[in-house]
Amino acid sequence: MDLVLISPNAKPPVARIMNYGKYRFEQQKKEKENRKNQKVTAVKEIRLSPTIEGNDFDTKLKHVRNFLAKGAKVRVSIRFRGRAITHNELGKEVLEKMAEQAKDLSSVTASPTMEGRSMFLILSPLSDKDKKKK
Repeated sequence: MDLVLISPNAKPPVARIMNYGKYRFEQQKKEKENRKNQKVTAVKEIRLSPTIEGNDFDTKLKHVRNFLAKGAKVRVSIRFRGRAITHNELGKEVLEKMAEQAKDLSSVTASPTMEGRSMFLILSPLSDKDKKKK
C-alpha cells in the first residue's frame, strides 16, 4: 500500500492509502478505452481543374458523395496552371457548383479561398440533426 497525494493544492492537502500500481493500471485502461471510442474524421481531397467538363465533373462529384457518405470531410481543390490564374472566377464557379450539387449530404465548412496558385473548399458531412431538419 502507498500513500498517494490526491489533491496537493487543497487546504489541507488530501492523501489516500491505496495500491498505486493498481491505480495507475486502471487509469491507463480508462485512457485506452477513451482513445478507442474517439471518432477520427479523415480529410479526403479531390482535385479539379477550372476547365473541367460535365462528365468528369459528375465522376468527381460521385467520389465526393461516397466520401461524405462514409463520414469523411472533403477538400475540393483547384490548381491553376500558367495564365489560368488570371481567371480565378472560373474556378470559384466550379467549386460553388460542387457545393451546390453535394448540399444534400454536406455543409460548407470553409468557403472557396485562394492559397497560392490553388483555390479550395472544404465540405463536411451533415450531422444526424441536420439530416432530420432537411
